[in-house]
Amino acid sequence: MFARQLLTDDHVEPIAEGVLTTLEQVGVLCQNDEIARGLDALGAHVDYAAERVHFPREMTAEFIDDIRDEFAREPKLELQRLRAPGLPGIGTQVAQLYLDHRTGEERQANQQDMITLVKLGEVLHGERGVGHVLSLTDCPPKIEPLVAGLLLTEWATIPQVPFAWHVDQIPWLQEMGEIIGRERWFSWGAVCFAHPLRLDRDTAGKYVARARAGEPCGLTAMPVAGVSTPITVEGFVVVSSAEFVATWMAARAINPEVPLRGSMWPGTVDMATGAVSYSAWDAMFYGFACVEFMRRWVGFTIPMGSGEYCDARVPSLYAALEKAYKSMTVTAFTGQPLSVGTGMLDEGKIMSPVQLLLDCEYAAGAGHLAREFNPTPENMALDDIVEVDIGVHESHLGTMRTAKRFRDSVWLPRFMDRSGYAGHAREDELLEKAAGEVDRLLATYEKPEGREDQLAEMRAIVERAKRALL
Repeated sequence: MFARQLLTDDHVEPIAEGVLTTLEQVGVLCQNDEIARGLDALGAHVDYAAERVHFPREMTAEFIDDIRDEFAREPKLELQRLRAPGLPGIGTQVAQLYLDHRTGEERQANQQDMITLVKLGEVLHGERGVGHVLSLTDCPPKIEPLVAGLLLTEWATIPQVPFAWHVDQIPWLQEMGEIIGRERWFSWGAVCFAHPLRLDRDTAGKYVARARAGEPCGLTAMPVAGVSTPITVEGFVVVSSAEFVATWMAARAINPEVPLRGSMWPGTVDMATGAVSYSAWDAMFYGFACVEFMRRWVGFTIPMGSGEYCDARVPSLYAALEKAYKSMTVTAFTGQPLSVGTGMLDEGKIMSPVQLLLDCEYAAGAGHLAREFNPTPENMALDDIVEVDIGVHESHLGTMRTAKRFRDSVWLPRFMDRSGYAGHAREDELLEKAAGEVDRLLATYEKPEGREDQLAEMRAIVERAKRALL
């Protein structure tokens, strides 16, 4: 692990002072009465009419001391050898857009697109389940996860849990899950409060339910330097760290025993175009600085968002390489496991089945960095070394061992050309080959049978939910 240190011990105190000042003087917008009352009881200054909460310096400092001791008692992960990334698939991506692998059309995701991707996931990895891959736009948002759950149940052998956007969707998903024998058949998903420092009504409602249930609570932070934080890295760290601390205090105001977690997905803005990147060099630097400060200050390592979010907008070798470089950089600075990507483009907005296959190739390639080293006589091949000698008359390319072992020894991509980039025409051939493979896989799909009665019961629940939620 590289884990270059960006901060020194002398940097921690002034940044910590900045966090305390921010929470005391700016505080947070809090659009949830239960959180506001809980924070009030802990000593915060609450203006209920303005929906603002300010945290006295002493209150925050005491809270930091408490969680620092708490985190110090948690088991520490020892430095381990690099682990190979799992092969990506159709999981809980919930992308808003779908990129048709044949027409090249980028469109708002719909139910038919979801069925296509569920079929692909079923063929690729049906044994581990298929998830809520798209955010469906052809049904009302209030019942969207229920419709996604129906599609998963109808088309996947093992339907993974739907993503609950709102707390009032959860009871309906629970009821649907009971029909197929699944407890807690929903995902709490990410906790993305609005930046900066705003605990908005919808997200806060789900956050309260999550805290009550004892699920790990914290912020899935996506701050943007120069937009939701100051443009300076130091200011970014102050505001982002204040947001982590505020959301942790909000969770403990609801449930004093709830575990605290979080993640960092830093972004920077292109001043020329207004575009936001979550994978640029500078964006990662901002995130690394914040993660290191929080580790030094409170003793907790907040994981960084890794290879999935990339700037590339179309399926390409460039997109696969961008994800791989981001994943490797995050691993080098934090020691996190490699996580190359799962078919998404344009900062997680677009899902592409072609890009998914390319990401699978790079994940398999990255896995070679985690191979075991074992100097057995078979692996050292001393008899071949002696036989080949200095390689004048023959080489190891002609030995039987190379013929038998090359498949488990070297990276053998199915679509990519290891001889190097040879221009747009060759890349177009590669993309067409991958699109053909998507078609071939879809043609082998077999629909699960025997769920007609269960699906009928679940559709009835969705109809009741429509009347109640819409």
